[in-house]
Amino acid sequence: MMSNYLKENDVHIKDGTDVNSIMRDMMSIILEGTLDAEMNEELGYSRYDYKNKETDNSRNGYSKKTMHTSYGDMEIDVPRDRKGEFEPQVIKKYQNTITQDMEEKIISMYAKGMTTADIESHMRDLYDIEISDSTISRITDKILPIVKEWQERPLEEVYAVVFMDAIHYHVRSEGRIVKRAVYIAIGIDMSGRKDVLGMYVGENESAKFWLSIMNSLKNRGVEEILITCVDGLTGFPQAIEAVYPHAEVQQCIIHQIRNSTKYVSYKDLKKLMADLKKVYAAPDEQTALSNLDEFGEKWDVKYPKISKSWNEHWPNLATYFKYPEAVRRLIYTTNTIEGFNRQLRKVTKSKTVFPSDDSLLKMLYLAIIDITKKWTGHRQDWGQIHSQLEIYFEERLEGHSY
Repeated sequence: MMSNYLKENDVHIKDGTDVNSIMRDMMSIILEGTLDAEMNEELGYSRYDYKNKETDNSRNGYSKKTMHTSYGDMEIDVPRDRKGEFEPQVIKKYQNTITQDMEEKIISMYAKGMTTADIESHMRDLYDIEISDSTISRITDKILPIVKEWQERPLEEVYAVVFMDAIHYHVRSEGRIVKRAVYIAIGIDMSGRKDVLGMYVGENESAKFWLSIMNSLKNRGVEEILITCVDGLTGFPQAIEAVYPHAEVQQCIIHQIRNSTKYVSYKDLKKLMADLKKVYAAPDEQTALSNLDEFGEKWDVKYPKISKSWNEHWPNLATYFKYPEAVRRLIYTTNTIEGFNRQLRKVTKSKTVFPSDDSLLKMLYLAIIDITKKWTGHRQDWGQIHSQLEIYFEERLEGHSY
């Protein structure tokens, strides 16, 4: 077909623009021919074959339709029938793009954090295609059923460590701009492989919502979590314990340090941090408690809330002292999930306000898929960590081959 087309039309290709033009013309010929064939099938007879006509319906000319393709915009003639019953399949009634390649390009750009206005401008500049905001939204909306399926997929029975945190965004809702918390759980399974277990959009971060997420993980097949790493949200450990009563809870040391030094005078900060480091970097829990007492004696007069906070949260702050160094490095902070959140923020930084929860969910899901493509293996020190975890959780792992 291409060879004949070039000969019959005496076409000479000079550059890529000529190739695009030819491909556009060829595509329009193929599409119009296919639509005519569909009309023949619908009516039961071809255009001039009146002898075999067995219907009171008939052709009623053509309507013009502009289609967006990777080769640029093109106009095609879509056949009509007199009764308006013809429903073309190769090009649906309200369809205005005809290549999956085009949709993949748009979804890829959306995943990189480009706004719909940026995508519209990019498609116009690069492909000479006019695509409206609403069309881009409709294309990216196809992601939503996939997101739901991903959120409900089955998970492993046992996870060695699960990191949990929330990241916040502004979303437009009922004419107002509201703050939304996106709850994220990242798990490391017993083979050392990391995965995003779930992502949920809700109100401002609360222990109650985290409880519903714990139940969701349970319903998706997670029978046991050995260690959970969380920030200092009030009620968080209780929410975990309600669903996974045997899970160890490690409150993030870095979060605790930030909260402790928030209101410390700059001139005291260096000395106070040096004394505080003797607590969280101690070789064992007994030494850490002794150093915490000394810290209180020295700094309580000026900053009484610091040692009080450490003592109140100590059961969850001191969990990592139970384990050898390799495990400590893994669990004493939520840096694993905070680093992941930073990557999400890079993608979403162009969006100060999302038009809806679904818009936020779509962009974050696409970003997650893009980020996790690089998570191909397990930690290099996992063999050592796994053997140490088995020792400490031998009873809980009994009867399982994890």
